[in-house]
Amino acid sequence: MTAPHRPALSANPRLGFLILLLLPQPLLAADDPSAAIYAEKCASCHGANLSGGNAQSMVDGEWQFGSRDSDLTRNIKFGISAVGMPNYGPTLSDAEIRGLVKFIRAAQKKAGVERPPLPTQLYTRDYDVKVATWIGQGLEVPWALTFADADTAFITERPGRLRVVRGGVLDPEPVSGTPNVHNAGQGGLMEVALDPNYNGDPADGGGWVYLSYSHALGRKDKNGNPASMTRVIRGRVVDNKWTDQQLLFEAPQSTYKHTSHHYGSRIAFDPQGRLYFSIGERGFQDDAQNPRLPNGKVHRIERNGLIPKDNPFADGAKGMPSVFTYGNRNPQGLSTHPVTGAMWETEHGPMGGDEVNLLKAGANYGWPRVTYGINYNGEPVSELQQAEGMEQPVYYWAPSIAVCGSEFCRGEEFPRWANHLIVGGLGHETLQRLAIADDRVMHNEQLLKSVGRVRDVAIDPQGAIYVVLNSPDIVLKLTNGGKALRQ
Repeated sequence: MTAPHRPALSANPRLGFLILLLLPQPLLAADDPSAAIYAEKCASCHGANLSGGNAQSMVDGEWQFGSRDSDLTRNIKFGISAVGMPNYGPTLSDAEIRGLVKFIRAAQKKAGVERPPLPTQLYTRDYDVKVATWIGQGLEVPWALTFADADTAFITERPGRLRVVRGGVLDPEPVSGTPNVHNAGQGGLMEVALDPNYNGDPADGGGWVYLSYSHALGRKDKNGNPASMTRVIRGRVVDNKWTDQQLLFEAPQSTYKHTSHHYGSRIAFDPQGRLYFSIGERGFQDDAQNPRLPNGKVHRIERNGLIPKDNPFADGAKGMPSVFTYGNRNPQGLSTHPVTGAMWETEHGPMGGDEVNLLKAGANYGWPRVTYGINYNGEPVSELQQAEGMEQPVYYWAPSIAVCGSEFCRGEEFPRWANHLIVGGLGHETLQRLAIADDRVMHNEQLLKSVGRVRDVAIDPQGAIYVVLNSPDIVLKLTNGGKALRQ
């Protein structure tokens, strides 16, 4: 449910009852108290038949603030203050909220709601953008995409497969010999990145491919959950086989966690060729503030796994030698600015407080001491949004969009968007363009909405934008359908 712009009808039960009588009969069940709750609390804004009014429809297949049951539950219980949606947690029990979500789902089913068709064209501020399905089948939970050249790309699937695309065609056979991954919760095979000197020819020492994945130990807790942590390796792909594997980073086994979420993990390279990768705090939020622990950090290593001598904790005295920044919650976007070479990070907040950060060596980004979000149970994470010695985000979202992969625009396809950051959102199924100047976000434009959970963004050598989706598990391609149509 989204933003009401006038009070709900709780102060006028008789009017709520009259609206209940006006509801179309297919949406009503005489013994369903949720229908009465909807009439009283929701109908004045979302419409007596759920088709919208001064707030959005709930039977058109589009959702502004998340489409899953958990999203609807949180929106009803905690509200969306940014757009004026009240919180009904104080007046409705959890059972009543669950019943209301069930009622909305039943109304959708009766209305025959389906996801809107994929757009073929977007009318943006600068361009008419053409949208095409690049990979339309054959993928399962695609997680990351990167281009080797104009005709060759690599895609990871979270269950543990590395795939190759040649000439726009997905090879039906995954690369063989890749490592086993802990495919549970948010874990699995995650990032794929190519060496800055990648030339695809292992014979002359080129061809390094970097992977991050959730690595599990045999050690299990009382519930049978193995201890796991994000791991980084590199290898080469020869004749569709994974070879020459090298271990670049493995956290001390004592730091492995039995949770299955917040692994990070993205990989990026700076102009000097050093490798950055992220690890989420794995659900242990206070660990993010301890530089001696691997989780809740962005790390920096050389491409061969050695520690750069100028790392902020290189001597290991006050932190892990690989740690570059700390106080990070769950970074799932890392991008190198094409001009400045600075490293930009996108990071999941809790309810509210997704962040875009400009990374600085040794800096503390605050989680969980400072945040613009709250816990999923509605309780505050911290009373502070700013604190001395802790970095502020360059930009943040409230409510959260579940920000995920990001990439800077480059190439000739969208010249007006050069060096703008394209970011995806999982929960709100959104693709957004952040116009960046002087290390500030000057403008935000939504490009896509309600097409699927946007997991990653990639740019090919010509500058076309690729959007990796989950549910549906496809990849879209965005190209310039008209240069600078709007001045």
